[in-house]
Amino acid sequence: MGAYVFRRLLLMIPTMLGIMAISFAVIQFAPGGPVEQVIAQLTGQGGSATDRISGAGSDFAQENTLDNAGEVNSKYRGAQGLDPEFIKKLEQQFGFDKPPLERFGLMIWNYLRFDFGESYFRKVSVVDLIVEKMPVSISLGLWIMLLSYGISIPLGIRKAVKDGSSFDIWTSGVIIVAYAIPGFLFAILLLVLFAGGSYFDWFPLRGLISETIDARACLPGESFRFAYCATTVVPDYFWHLALPLTALALSSFATTTLLTKNSFLDEIRKQYVVTARAKGLSERQVLYGHVFRNAMLIVIAAFPGAFISAFFTGSLLIETIFSLDGLGLLGYKSVIERDYPVVFATLYIFSLMGLLVGLLSDLIYTWIDPRIDFESREV
Repeated sequence: MGAYVFRRLLLMIPTMLGIMAISFAVIQFAPGGPVEQVIAQLTGQGGSATDRISGAGSDFAQENTLDNAGEVNSKYRGAQGLDPEFIKKLEQQFGFDKPPLERFGLMIWNYLRFDFGESYFRKVSVVDLIVEKMPVSISLGLWIMLLSYGISIPLGIRKAVKDGSSFDIWTSGVIIVAYAIPGFLFAILLLVLFAGGSYFDWFPLRGLISETIDARACLPGESFRFAYCATTVVPDYFWHLALPLTALALSSFATTTLLTKNSFLDEIRKQYVVTARAKGLSERQVLYGHVFRNAMLIVIAAFPGAFISAFFTGSLLIETIFSLDGLGLLGYKSVIERDYPVVFATLYIFSLMGLLVGLLSDLIYTWIDPRIDFESREV
């Protein structure tokens, strides 16, 4: 098993290089780079990330040209009339005074040392920015994961035991309908119905905590106040999360439920289950003593990926609708604003963690079922 793990770790190196190289090459030709963003703001043509979707120009170096009057035309759209020295300083500030290959090599060298630099436009380190936005994504991802697994596994087992019954049929119908409804449309419906729209004003419109609540009371240290945290902060926190979690949970448990059901059905029909029943074991002993471990192999092996994604992913539409400033909205704004340090750092971190979680899932397969041997297989 050690050789297999070593080969997988070695393969991560060219994989990460390929991901970063392709992304870097695409970015070079993407219109509206950071220099153009600054120029647009100076000339009054800029906009926020949510209302300015496209830009003009390109980061890829172009030669200056002369017009009919002999005046220099800038390679950046909208830069006519600006001091060329100012444009050069902008290029130096963002690192575009260097050739693309040199910039790529410097970026990879820094990332190998986990030095992700600072955001172009927020003047804060990328790591601090990600940590700042993580509470929202953790709140959404972690609770949705717990709700999904907490509902899906018992429901999937029940559906497998009651296969073909009226319970199985109507729950399958509910799951399929819920899975087909877009989460963001359901989120808008929840806002209209329960968040001060045309009907009820039961839930807040934005944020994780009310502005009047002191969330520091739940932090460990001198400011920790258990009574205030338990009676005020925690209820307010879940009050704000009620609608976003409901919108996300609508379709989150469909796949896991059906996967659990089908896994249990496959195992229940095998010969060792018939033998266990013939020995006089109860259905509960057969189900949880013999079937459960084999049937849950696929579901449990996928848990590390779900757990990690709960911390490092966000839902752009849900975060936007409920005014939650998390990683999903951060990623979208970074791409639109061409904040490349944030874009590449998050891509690097998430890709690396995805590869490591994939390896961890394989190791969990072998831990759950020792008969699985990746060592004898080609990677």
